[in-house]
Amino acid sequence: MKTVRYLAFATAGVIYALIVLGAFVRITGSGMGCGDDWPLCNGRLIPSLADPATVIEWGHRLMAAAVSVFVFALAAVALIRARSDGGPRLRATGRLALLGVALLLTQVFLGAVTVWLELPPTAVVLHLSTALALLAVVMIVGLRADEPSDETPAWRFNPRWPIVGALGLTALVLLLGGVTANVGAGPACLGFPLCSGAVWPPATESGLTHIHWTHRLLAYALTLYIGGLALQLSFKRAPARIKTAAWVCFGLVGVQVGVAAVMVLEMLPAIWRGLHAAVGTVLWVAVVYLTWLGFEKWEEQAVITRSPLTSGRSAPAAARVE
Repeated sequence: MKTVRYLAFATAGVIYALIVLGAFVRITGSGMGCGDDWPLCNGRLIPSLADPATVIEWGHRLMAAAVSVFVFALAAVALIRARSDGGPRLRATGRLALLGVALLLTQVFLGAVTVWLELPPTAVVLHLSTALALLAVVMIVGLRADEPSDETPAWRFNPRWPIVGALGLTALVLLLGGVTANVGAGPACLGFPLCSGAVWPPATESGLTHIHWTHRLLAYALTLYIGGLALQLSFKRAPARIKTAAWVCFGLVGVQVGVAAVMVLEMLPAIWRGLHAAVGTVLWVAVVYLTWLGFEKWEEQAVITRSPLTSGRSAPAAARVE
């Protein structure tokens, strides 16, 4: 199990680096650094590296190749361990690793389409969404490969669906952020926290202002939602690990909003745009971890509540769902 866990977390780290490097490709305008060729780069297996855009795009493709090696290796090791062990937990982990391979192949296909069609925003955002899904699946493979905890959680409410709400809202904010960046809506809202001094800016023919402002409003909503979720988990006596993860997510949302504020007020410098993408991806990792904790620990509590040792008598009051 340790081999699967360590390999999964290493794979997640490489995928994180690929997502951040992909943002760097977009920020520097290097998406067509290899022309419209794929899998070749400017018609060559190893291109000339005289052009910085080619270096950046080629580096991104090499990183994608490294991700492919890691994901396939993870699937192979997970399936071998599942076959040798035969336990239901490892079999489920092996199936998740195969889902990671399917997402990787989808990601490769979308990357090729994005280049062939010369970076249409829809393909770019789909490419990003698949990368985030792949990162989440690989993380869960690593987390499931860990041994179940002996901790007996004491719940006062079912946290799963509020946490899923946080996961969905985070994904929506990140993907709409990708839309905002790829359609050129970044400069459409000046100032912070309002949009050019307005609570609801007037519509423009391009619609870019409302795309940007909707992204911001959802980011504000995410801040309030995760803050409220962290408070609720604290008041409802959730296990310490889940409470800590929720507050870490809230802190990361605050950092992300702060980075966005500086980015807008400084007129979108590349360094702050890159930092915005990097922190956003860390936030995604943290929310995925929080989601896994919510489901895993609630299921552990359900198993404890249904166990023969507790049959015939009521579960502890702290374990009941209000």
